[in-house]
This record gives sequence, C-alpha cells and structure tokens, in this order.
Amino acid sequence: MDLAVVLVSGGMDSCVTTAIAQRAHRLALLHINYGQRTERRELEAFNDIADHYHAEHRLVISMEHLAKIGGSSLTDPSVPVTRANLQATDIPSSYVPFRNANLLSAAVSWAEALGAHALYVGAVEEDSSGYPDCRKDFFDAFQSVVRAGTKPMTSIQVVTPVIGFTKKDIVLKGVELRAPFHLTWSCYQREDLACGVCDSCALRLRGFQQAGTPDPIPYDERPDYSAA
Repeated sequence: MDLAVVLVSGGMDSCVTTAIAQRAHRLALLHINYGQRTERRELEAFNDIADHYHAEHRLVISMEHLAKIGGSSLTDPSVPVTRANLQATDIPSSYVPFRNANLLSAAVSWAEALGAHALYVGAVEEDSSGYPDCRKDFFDAFQSVVRAGTKPMTSIQVVTPVIGFTKKDIVLKGVELRAPFHLTWSCYQREDLACGVCDSCALRLRGFQQAGTPDPIPYDERPDYSAA
C-alpha cells in the first residue's frame, strides 16, 4: 500500500479521517503544536491515536510563531474563549489566522520527503461559517499550490474525506469504522474535563446526540444541542 500523511489534531474529525485513510494506505501521522490552550492534551490524544493505528511514522513539530502572531483565543490566554452559539455566522474568536495553510505546508513538505502520494486532512465544511480555511474551495486552491510548488515527479493528492459531512455523519462513520473516539479530545479550553460549552464541544456533542451515540469522553457540562 502507498504511504499517506495524515494531519492529526487529536480530535474526532482527524481520528475518523485516520480510520478512513488506514483502509487504503500505510500511515504517517503528523501533529502540530502551535501554542494552543490544550496543547498537552491534544498531543496525548495524537499519540494514543497513533498507537491505536500502529502508525509507521509519526512526527510532532512546533509552530510557535502562530502563538506569537496571536489574534485567536486559542493561542492568547488574555482573549476569552466564547461560549458556543451554533446559530452564529461570524468568525469566532477561536479562529487562528490562516492556520491551515501553515499546517498544510508542513504536511506537504513531510509527504514529499517521505515519498507519500496522499495527504489526508480532517477538515469539515460545516465549520466553515466560522473558519474560512475549512472550506472545500480553500483545499482545491491549495492542491494547485502543491502541484506548482513540489518537484515534477512528486504527486501528492490532498484528500479531505469528511469535508462535506455533518458532525452526525462523522460520528456514524466513526462507529462504522470502529474509530477510537474515547482517545480523542476536542475541547478548546480545558484538559481535565471537556467544558461542554465552547464551540468545538458544542459541535461535537451535537453530532453524538443527533447520531444517538454516547460521547465517551468526560465533560464538565453536557448541554442538549440536538435541536440546535
């Protein structure tokens, strides 16, 4: 099987993306620390997922410049993480300016060095009302950058298998593929118990609630988002 690089944050979307990738590829899992509030817990989740899938390669790198640049409640402790509002259409405070372009650039570099033919990313367009770099057109544009900026003999396909999924769809696909949801972490602001009230927790909980499947990670609060 060909080798694929998978960007793994440690959350549910990248976990299910890994489960999809491993059906057709050998795995090289990449995790990036960028000074986010839950950096330690996300790294733990990444290593647990990499162990679970017996990744052939794993790499953890730092992009501390994203925290130094600031502009996000995920990287600046002086900016509060806003409480979830699943009806909001504006860009939330948790948006890290142009983060995915930075992450993808590193992932493409590693993929080219390894001779990988695919780069899997667990982006979800359902999040794109807040995050412009989670949209399909962003990844289509980045694919053109990959073709233009790598060696002529390099062929790396950017694959976003859950881009059109809802969180409910992702939960159902994960259940189908026996993805280890219990090893994942999605909360934006806590590392002991998931807060249950940030945007990421709300989206995750809504997905599990709408799928009729219990979320196996511990929460401080578990509001009912199923009708939101």
